[in-house]
Amino acid sequence: MQFNRYFPAAALGVAIASFGSAAHAGKTLDSVKEKDQLVCGVNTSAPGFSGADSKGQWHGLDVDLCRAVAAAVLGDANKVKYVPLNPPQRFTALQSGEIDVLSRNTTWSLTRDVSLGVVFTGINYYDGQGFMVPKKFNIAGAKQLKDAEICLQAGTTSEKNVADYFAAHGIPYKSVVFDSPEAAHTAFFGGRCQVISTDMSELAGIRTQSTKADDYAILPDVISKEPLGPAVRRGDDEWFSIVKWSLFAMQNAEEFGVTQANVDKIKAESKDPNIQRLLGTSEDMGKLLGLDKEWAYRIVKQVGNYGESFDRNMGEKSPLKLPRGVNNLWNNGGLMYAPPVR
Repeated sequence: MQFNRYFPAAALGVAIASFGSAAHAGKTLDSVKEKDQLVCGVNTSAPGFSGADSKGQWHGLDVDLCRAVAAAVLGDANKVKYVPLNPPQRFTALQSGEIDVLSRNTTWSLTRDVSLGVVFTGINYYDGQGFMVPKKFNIAGAKQLKDAEICLQAGTTSEKNVADYFAAHGIPYKSVVFDSPEAAHTAFFGGRCQVISTDMSELAGIRTQSTKADDYAILPDVISKEPLGPAVRRGDDEWFSIVKWSLFAMQNAEEFGVTQANVDKIKAESKDPNIQRLLGTSEDMGKLLGLDKEWAYRIVKQVGNYGESFDRNMGEKSPLKLPRGVNNLWNNGGLMYAPPVR
């Protein structure tokens, strides 16, 4: 085949010259740099995902994603303003420009992905919806919840999932809906409802908030798929790529065994081309994102890899003590699979 028969030399030269060039800065990146601050929408209270401690410091898996983006873009993971949002507020806040990133244990679904003017940048937690009940009711499974009053959060996929599940099984129930997670939790623990239904991870977090956690059981039934992840406004491809690759950098770092503790040593000594590209000691991959070459190095140094974030927020080192399960890396029996940095 004569390659230049189909691609004239002039056009081919333009294509080659443009490939690998620096990214054009999008308006969100420009705005974040001008403010010298990332504005991140988070949950008002979701143990493991986001929450503020007694000193006002935010922690959680979703918080770490915000910190990773700030480290990549602004050089400092602490340059984040956290905006607590309840479910009905979250997409409006993103659409209006009130926040730069929505990182609020939000389910990626077709409706949300194509009709709200937002786009999901990846999955940082694979979840599913379940039920929690007081042990005193001796309920073993969801099909025993006939005529139960179920606490739910407004503006979530939980409402529709519960409606679909009980309709499919012909089981009558009564939904009791609240605007905020805190209101739903308080109502459940106060006996306003016999059941609370939300993502399994959130149920584990809710249970830790009770002074009598052992009095409550999470049923084994999982009634939905809930792929959770951050989202950005549609139409700013450069910003979409930055947020997406900030998550991928954390996942790739775990795959290569690069941690907060050893990143400097590995950066100085590794001869692995994959690690060199990730940490910026060979090819400058940052320019493709409109960033400098050490963008991913700063993420690992200041925030850690994905496994470190999971362990301290969701796993054995956290109050939730959830197993990695499907949230393990692809080469360790899980679903977490990041594209390569090359």
